[in-house]
Amino acid sequence: MPDLHALRPSIPWLNSRRAFLAFAVLATSIGGCLVMAKVVANLAIGWQLTMLILFAFTFSWIALAFWGALCGFVLCALRRDPLSLRRQAIVNPNASLLVSRTALVMPIYAEPPIPTIAGIEATCRSLLQQAEAYGAGTPSAINKYFEVFVLSDTQEPAMADIEAAHVAALQQRLAGQIAVHYRRRPNNDGRKAGNIAEFCRRWGRRYDYLVVLDADSLMSGATLLHLVHRMQRQPSVGLIQTVPIPVGQRTLFGRFTQLASALYSPMLAAGQSFWQGDAANYWGHNAIIRTRAFMAHAGLPILSGKPPLGGELLSHDFVEAALLKRGGWQVLLDTSATTAVSRHNPYASASHNSFEAMPSNMLDFAKRDRRWLQGNLQHLRLLTGAGFHPISRLHFLFGAFAYLSSLVWLGLLLCTSLMVGYQAIESTSNPPLPEALSLGLLSVTLGMLLAPKLLGLLLTFWQCPHAYGGRLKLVTSTLLEILFAALIAPLMMAWHSLFIVNVLIGRAIDWQTQHRGERSLSWRETWHHTGWMTLCGIAWAGTMMLFSPSAFGWLTPAWLGLIGAAPLVKYSSSATWGSLVSQKFGLLQTPSSAQQPPLLEEFAALESRSHQTSATLSRPSLTLSLALPQEQPGDMPCQSFRYHIQTATKHAPPVKEPY
Repeated sequence: MPDLHALRPSIPWLNSRRAFLAFAVLATSIGGCLVMAKVVANLAIGWQLTMLILFAFTFSWIALAFWGALCGFVLCALRRDPLSLRRQAIVNPNASLLVSRTALVMPIYAEPPIPTIAGIEATCRSLLQQAEAYGAGTPSAINKYFEVFVLSDTQEPAMADIEAAHVAALQQRLAGQIAVHYRRRPNNDGRKAGNIAEFCRRWGRRYDYLVVLDADSLMSGATLLHLVHRMQRQPSVGLIQTVPIPVGQRTLFGRFTQLASALYSPMLAAGQSFWQGDAANYWGHNAIIRTRAFMAHAGLPILSGKPPLGGELLSHDFVEAALLKRGGWQVLLDTSATTAVSRHNPYASASHNSFEAMPSNMLDFAKRDRRWLQGNLQHLRLLTGAGFHPISRLHFLFGAFAYLSSLVWLGLLLCTSLMVGYQAIESTSNPPLPEALSLGLLSVTLGMLLAPKLLGLLLTFWQCPHAYGGRLKLVTSTLLEILFAALIAPLMMAWHSLFIVNVLIGRAIDWQTQHRGERSLSWRETWHHTGWMTLCGIAWAGTMMLFSPSAFGWLTPAWLGLIGAAPLVKYSSSATWGSLVSQKFGLLQTPSSAQQPPLLEEFAALESRSHQTSATLSRPSLTLSLALPQEQPGDMPCQSFRYHIQTATKHAPPVKEPY
C-alpha cells in the first residue's frame, strides 16, 4: 500500500529561482532600453517615447524567452529534474501498487471518427501492455482501475451515428479488458469545459483522477501509470500537465513544426517548470487531474458582456489551473515524457510518450491561433481577480501578450520605417542615427532571439543526434527550420495583428472543430488569405528602397516573408515536398519518425485497419452499449473572480460574473 500522506513535492529555493529570473530579465531589459535611448537620442521627444515603449515591450519579451531557455538548457545538460533539482533517475514501475480509479476522458465534437477512435484504442492497448509492470496484475485487471469515456458533443445525427458505430466496435474489441463508455449530449452548452463539467457532476465522484485527452491525443501506458503513481504519492497535487510533442504530419509545414517541437520543447518546458514550480499551467489535454479538487474549485462562470471579450471563457484551461492553485492545490509541469533519449540517459524511454497532432498547414494553424487569441485576450480581465497566485496572473498576462507582441512588433517596425523615411527627407537638418550602436543593438536582439534554437541544437547535438539522423543532418535540418521560422514570422505577425484588431472592434468567432488531417491548399485559397500580405510587403520594401537602401537591408527579414507569403503557405502545405525533404534527403527527422515508438506503430496499424473495415460498420451490425456507470452526483460550484468564495448551489449552471 503506498503512502498517500507523503510530503508535498520538493521544490527547493523556489522563491530564489523566481527572483533570479525576474532580476535577469529586468536587468537585460533595462540594459537594452538604455542603449535604445542613445540610438534614438537625436529624434523628437515623441518619437523617442514611442520607440522606447515599443522596444521595451519587445525586448523584455525576448529577454524572458532567452533566460527561460538558458535555465532549461542548464537543467537538461546536467540532467536535473527542474522541480527537485535532483539528478533524474530510472522510474521504478514496481514502486507502488495501483489503488485509485482513473477515468480517461475524451471530449469530442464532430471529430473524424477513424483517427479519433484509433488514438484512444492505441492508448488503451499501451496501458494494457504496461499493466503488469506497474503492479496492476494481469492486463485484464487494469479494468478495475481505469475506464474510458468518449464524451460526444456532436450535434449532426448522421455524423453521430457513424461516431457511435466506431465506439461500438471499440467496445467489442476491448470487452473484458477496459470498459469504454459513450455519452452524447443533446447540446454543447459550455463547449469542452461544459462537457467535462457535466461528466464531473454525474460521475466525477466515482474516480480519484481523470485524464483529459483531445481527439488527437496519444499517451503511452507508461506515461499514464507514471502520472497516476505520482498523484498517489503526492496528495497535495491537483493537476499534472505533460508536454505533448506533435507527431503524424507529412506536409512540409507539419515536419518543420514537429522538428521545432522535438528540438526545443523539452528544454523550454524544463525552463518553465524551473520557475513556475507548483503554479504551472494547464493546456487542456494530456494531463491528469485530481477529480475532487477540480470539482471543488474549477467551476467556471460566464464573463459579463458580449463576446469576444465577454461571455463563455474560451481558453478555459488557463483559468482552471489558476482556480486550482487558488484553492490550495499544486499544479505541476511534468517534463519526463520529453526527456532526450540517449545512451547516457536511461531515464528516458521509448515507451514514455505524450503526443498530439498539429494543423498540417499555415492557414489552419492561423485559424486555431485566432480562437486561442480571443480566449487569451479574455484573460486580461482576470489579472485583478480575487485570490489568484501571482504566477497565475503571469500566465494570464503572458498568454495574452504572446499574441499582443505581434502588434507591438508591427508598431515598432512601422515606426522605424517612418523614422528612417523622415530622416532621409530631412537629412540636412537631422544627424543620422549612430549606426554602430544601432547595429550592435540589432545584433544582440537577434542573438537573444535565436539563442533558444541554438541552445536546443547544441543540447541535441551533444546528447542524442542519432535520433535526428546524425549530426550533419541535425545541423542542416535546424538551419532550415530557423530559416523557415524567420520567413513565416512576419506572416504570423500580420495575421495576429489583424485578429487583434477584429477582437477590439467586437468581431467574435465560434470555437469550431479544427482540421486535424492533412490538407494541401489550393492557390486560390492561399492567395485569398495571403494576397494582401504580398501587396503590403512589396509596397513596404519599395518605399524603403526608395528612401533608405540601408534600412531596406536591415528590414529584409520582415518584408521578404510578406512578399513570399503565398508560395510559402502553398508549398509548405504539400505532403509531396515534405516527403521529398524527409525521405530523399533524410532531413527534418525527429525521434518519433526515426525511432518510431511502439505507441505510434500501434496507432498507425489501428488506423489503417479501421480504414479498411469502416465500410462494414453499421448500427444494425454493431450494438452500442449505452449502459453507463451508476451516477454519483456531485457538486461543481461556480467560482467567482470578484470574490474568493464558492457558490454552494448544487448543480448550479454557470452564472454571469459581474467582473
